[in-house]
Formats: sequence, C-alpha cells, structure tokens
Amino acid sequence: MSKPFPQSMDFSGYNEPSRVECEIFDLLVEGTLPEEIHGSWYQSVPDPQFPPMLGEDTYLSGDGMVRVLRFENGHVDFKQRYIQSERWKSERAARRSLHGLYRNPYTDDASVRGQSRAVYNTTPIFHGGRLLALKEDSHAMELDPRTLDTLGEWDYEGRLRSQTMTAHTRLDPATGELLFFGYEASGLASRDVAFCVADRNGELVREEWFEAPYCSMMHDFAVTQEHVIFPVFPTTADLARLQAGGAHWIWEPSRPTFVGIMPRQGSVNDMRWFRGPACSAYHFMNAHTEGSRVHLDFTYGKVNPFPFIQAASGLQVRPQDMGGQFVRWTFNLARPGERWEEYVLGPAGDMPRIAEKDMLVDYAVGYYQSFDPSVGPPLLAGPVGAGFNTILRIELASGKLTRLPMDRRSTVQEHVHIPSKQPGHEGYLAFLVDLHDVYQSEMFVVEAARLERGPLARIRIPLRLRVGVHGNWVPT
Repeated sequence: MSKPFPQSMDFSGYNEPSRVECEIFDLLVEGTLPEEIHGSWYQSVPDPQFPPMLGEDTYLSGDGMVRVLRFENGHVDFKQRYIQSERWKSERAARRSLHGLYRNPYTDDASVRGQSRAVYNTTPIFHGGRLLALKEDSHAMELDPRTLDTLGEWDYEGRLRSQTMTAHTRLDPATGELLFFGYEASGLASRDVAFCVADRNGELVREEWFEAPYCSMMHDFAVTQEHVIFPVFPTTADLARLQAGGAHWIWEPSRPTFVGIMPRQGSVNDMRWFRGPACSAYHFMNAHTEGSRVHLDFTYGKVNPFPFIQAASGLQVRPQDMGGQFVRWTFNLARPGERWEEYVLGPAGDMPRIAEKDMLVDYAVGYYQSFDPSVGPPLLAGPVGAGFNTILRIELASGKLTRLPMDRRSTVQEHVHIPSKQPGHEGYLAFLVDLHDVYQSEMFVVEAARLERGPLARIRIPLRLRVGVHGNWVPT
C-alpha cells in the first residue's frame, strides 16, 4: 500500500481498517454455550482495501466484507471474506482507490466511470435459500452461505425494475414473505420508491412504485400484518449538488418529516401521508396495527447523527444537544389530519431488535443499545463516533428497563436475537464486544430475559474485528 489511511475518526483507533480475510476453526469458548444454539450469525462490515482517493471519506464507503460465526454442537468457527464486487476488483487491480465521495459517481476516477460502485456492505439476509448482502444504493449480491464466495448480483432473475434494494427488509414469519423497498429507484436523487414483495421461495411477486415528498435517505421502514409504513426524514439528496462534486446527503431541518402508510393488501395509490417536525431516525424496532390505529416504535434524535452529514450541512452539534428518546408514534387512520400522537417509552439509543416471532404484531419485549456516560467516557467505535456501551431490555407495557453495561474499556456491536426451543424461554442475545485496551474482540451470549447476569459464554476471537453494521441469525 503506497500511503497510509488518514488519522481521522473513520480510519483510526478501533476504526482502523482491518483488511483481513481469514478462517479460524474452533474458537475458544469460556463459560457454558447452550447446546440448543445451532446456526450461523452473519454480519456485514465496511472495510476499505485502500485509503480514500480524495484523502478523506466516511466509514460507510468501505468495501463490503462479510463475517460469520458458525455454532455447531457447542463449537464455534469463524470466517471473514471480502465481497468481490466490480469496484473491489477494479481497485485491487489498480492497487489504489478509484472512487471518490460517498455515493457520488461524478467524483470517480475516469477509468471507472460508468462501472458499478456498489459495495454491499450493510446487511446480510437469508431468504428463499439465498444469502444476500445488501446496501441501499444497489441490488443485492448473492454469496455462498458456507464459503462466503461471491456468486453474483441478485436482481430476482431480471424481474426487479428498481435500481436499488434497501438494506432493511422485513420478514413476515407467518407467511415467509420478504417485504422490501428501494429508494432512488429510478436513479440518483430521484423521488421514486419501489415497494416489493418476494414470496417464501424467493420469487418476486410484487413491485409497485410511488413518489416520496422529496428524495430522502430512507434507510429503514416498518410493516404490520395490515399496513406498510414509509418514514421520510429530511436528510436529502440533490442531483445538481452531486453533479457539481458535492455531498450526496445533507440535513435540511426546514423540511418536515413525512410518514406514508398504505394498506398491505391495497395499493401504493392508497398511501396516506402524515406530516410533522423535522427529526432523524435510522432503525425501527417494530410496528403493529390495532383497529384503526397503527403504532410505530423506534428511537429518534433532533438532527442526523452522522458527522460526515453534519459537516456537509455546515453543522457543529455537540453530542449532548442531539436529543433523542425511544418513542411510539400512533397514527389514527379513522381521523382526518396529518398529525400523529407520540408516547415516550424509554431513553435514547439505537440498534433495536425483537424476537422473530414478534415481528409485525403487538409484542411485549424489545432490546436496543445506548451510551451510558456513567459507565465511562466515550470510545471511538463505528461510523457515528462513540460506540454503544450498554444493552437495554425494555418491557413495552410497563417501560421497565434491564441493563447490561460493559466495562470502561469496551463497546458493543449490534446484537441479534436467537430463539430458544424451551417453552417459555425468551431466547438469547449474541453480540460482539470490542476490547479497546487489547485491540481484540469477543462474542457474548446472554439470556435475553436476564441481561443483568452477564454472559453465559464468551467466545474469544484473536483479532480486532472492525465494527460491522448489521447482522442476522440463521438457524440450522
């Protein structure tokens, strides 16, 4: 490598690129790993091969890498490999970065203009017998679930008309359907959104398009048994700005937040739009329909949390001024008007998860992560800056919180929920822990209902695993 990575937040400390592809057989397990845990935990990781072409870039631009921890008969094996995208191959041949600003092809080297710049670095999902790596600015990339070999881009055998597929899909556990969408569906900075459904066999059976009120970073959405919910927050794109070599995204607090709700068995033509003050959110815990009311549970803040978007927007926001809380927005479809009701459920955080059986319906318990300053000072880990140091379990009816704090030297990566076969058992949470003092990682497995007891098992990994984005559990 001809030059070092920049010593900025996105490329230094625990965020330093790893660039390691490896396989480790039979990791050391301390404690007791429940015998019923049998399957694979996949996680996507942005990990750039080379320093950014323009001298600086965001964490989210990194080349896609997928890692897996495979649980089998009390043993755990590990594998991590790059996704061999067209972008990855071009840059490896050139031994340097050839792509410019995040999601701006107008800033790329002339040698790769017109080529795919997709990196597939955000979420791995398993559906219809396929392991797919997703990032919201492209189609999916199919991978071999055992070897992690790159098999080729997946567009539902040419039937998907949208140019993009969201990194956050929603599975209906009752029907096996995969519901997803693509924003900027017809191209950069377009307002077009495609709503899609694939059946349990992975066949695309529905694709309908509509226009959002403006081009927004629609990272996630929500689904109930009866409705589909499309939140639109004012992190916006503009084609003229991109063509001039500017940032893809800026924060525009003068624009309102919109939420579109359509009947799941209806049409996008039946969409009803609600409107409220500007705010920012990336992930939704769950949603459910209760008669004429639709409930959406998530955490939000007053402004977009990503430093690179704040910088492009000319903002300097102190962490304590970001605001945020875990809320329920309730939309009454039987009443006229554009407003919704808000109920505070808990403190701020992100990375919400629930048990798969609870998806799309009313539910009792959820899990998410937060930063607790009483644990210790913030530690650099991940694309927003400070890593999370606490996992929360919340009982929705009462608001009761149970906490699992880390120690002062550690942060946590996104957890996944692993179901139990035992009657009445709430299941387990599994997540990577970043050990900042020794620059190594380990995985905790905890009982979901007893977070405060700490890990049942600690799986030692003799590497520093760069912070991933999202992961999913695939039982076997």
